[in-house]
Amino acid sequence: MASMKVTWVVVIMCMAVVGAPMMAQAMTCNDVTVNMAQCLSYLMQGGTPSTLCCSGVKNILGSAVTTVDKQTVCNCLKADAARYNINDQYAQALPGFCKVNVPYKISRSTNCASIRF
Repeated sequence: MASMKVTWVVVIMCMAVVGAPMMAQAMTCNDVTVNMAQCLSYLMQGGTPSTLCCSGVKNILGSAVTTVDKQTVCNCLKADAARYNINDQYAQALPGFCKVNVPYKISRSTNCASIRF
């Protein structure tokens, strides 16, 4: 009888572990840079962003689920804009080209700490 109880406890614990949702990992600047790599040509020279660029943008926006994630993405975009000398006008036009909503102005002057969702 005692061994049956132990067996059920083990089974229930295994079910809890297997059924528990995986913890989402926080966004990093590397995630942002990798996903935006296909956009560099457009962001520096203009033209039309590629399908791969827009896929990266959508991936970033879909992965940034928490306020902290969204603030991280914003700060990383600002850092990349300075690092790669991104044209601000092209950056601000990117969401329209990719048909996505970015609820803040993509700019080096954006206060990312003020972003709340």
